[in-house]
Amino acid sequence: MVHSTARDIEQLLAVADGGAALAIATLLNHDQPVHYISGRAIHRASESYRGEGKTDAKDAAVIADQARIRRDLHPLRTSDATVTDLKILTGRRTDLVADRTRTVNRLRAQLTGIFPGLERTLDLTNIGPPTLLTGYQTPAAIRRIGTKRLESWLRNRHVVRPDRLAETAVQAAERQHTTLPGEKLTAELVHTLAQEVLSLNRQVTELDKAIETRFRDHHAFAVITSMPGLGIILGAEFLAATGGDMKVFGTADRLAGFGGVAPVPRDSGKISGNLRRPRRYNRRLQRVFYISALFSIRHCDESRRFYDRKRSEGKRHTQAVLALARRRVNVLWALLRDGRCYELTPPSALTA
Repeated sequence: MVHSTARDIEQLLAVADGGAALAIATLLNHDQPVHYISGRAIHRASESYRGEGKTDAKDAAVIADQARIRRDLHPLRTSDATVTDLKILTGRRTDLVADRTRTVNRLRAQLTGIFPGLERTLDLTNIGPPTLLTGYQTPAAIRRIGTKRLESWLRNRHVVRPDRLAETAVQAAERQHTTLPGEKLTAELVHTLAQEVLSLNRQVTELDKAIETRFRDHHAFAVITSMPGLGIILGAEFLAATGGDMKVFGTADRLAGFGGVAPVPRDSGKISGNLRRPRRYNRRLQRVFYISALFSIRHCDESRRFYDRKRSEGKRHTQAVLALARRRVNVLWALLRDGRCYELTPPSALTA
């Protein structure tokens, strides 16, 4: 049941932001009730109606009849303006991060073709190495400038630990005195790709500031960020993935099912108690739950103890993290329901 509900909620959240958004907004602005029924449900329901043909008239009749007889359809509501903005901003951030990852991979491939020793020693996800590659890409160029002048060049561009980076680059250049074919053209490509990486880094940084500013306007900001492991970006992605309205899910179990951290039953006949991993869930929300659980293991003693206990029971690392994420969904749900921030000792325990 959680399985199918998660799929319905995902489609419900998607249709409110897709091409039907204008029609939905127009109906809601005129106080017209709008309910959602998935295309899969209509397809299955149409098999129980007379006739095998498919026409627009028959589809409309099936939809109308299903809306009349069913009482479990989800009503559509107007989205919170802050949540709508966060969906746009976090979606754009996801695209930029993916573009940056692809560009870094291309940069690594090109640099390996002419200077493999330097590529092995550089962490191109940091700011310093791409900055270095915008000025110097070949062993000969790095040997000519030397350690001291390269360190000064990097310091003028506000690179962190320029002395260590300059020393690492010169040492790699001293180990390679062979000029490879196509080095000049490849060096130009490395220069261009390094500039693209720095540009994408700046865009992500600016977007992070915009996300934080907009996220702080939401009434649940303090509640969400009080959870260990849920910071600005992950908290904003949680709101964007769920729509910010917990009433859509009804229970913490349905939220966990939607986020892919709750197993679904696979029972048949006398066989019961079988569970399996869900196949249909919101990948974006599962990532939020999983990564926040990883962070909480590092910074929260309670989460660390829970993780260690699951590991001692024989669970693998991924299974233990998912079990912790599932437990944290219950906590986050209760916090949002009660409108209170996370505390190490629950209020009920203090009262007792």
